[in-house]
Amino acid sequence: MPKYIFLLKMTDQGIKTVKDLPKRVANARQAIEKSGGKWLDWNLTMGEYDAVGTLEMPSDEAAVTFALALGSLGNVRSTTLKAFSESEMIKIVGKLP
Repeated sequence: MPKYIFLLKMTDQGIKTVKDLPKRVANARQAIEKSGGKWLDWNLTMGEYDAVGTLEMPSDEAAVTFALALGSLGNVRSTTLKAFSESEMIKIVGKLP
């Protein structure tokens, strides 16, 4: 299943209601699982991004649907990266001329 890394920045709304963060994370986990995905990791971070999540989703379409739904709640803005495992990287590099 494809893997995605979500880089999250809280909006003004998100930081004003930061005490609801545990509930929002639990709701996101449920939405991912409902769409057939799997939550692999989530971390609160310091620096440019406020949180980083790693998940598997059945398809790019499922990942972007989740990202759009998450953004529409108004608490975070996200940057989504499609990730390739080490074994996938070896196959990709092995195809180079």
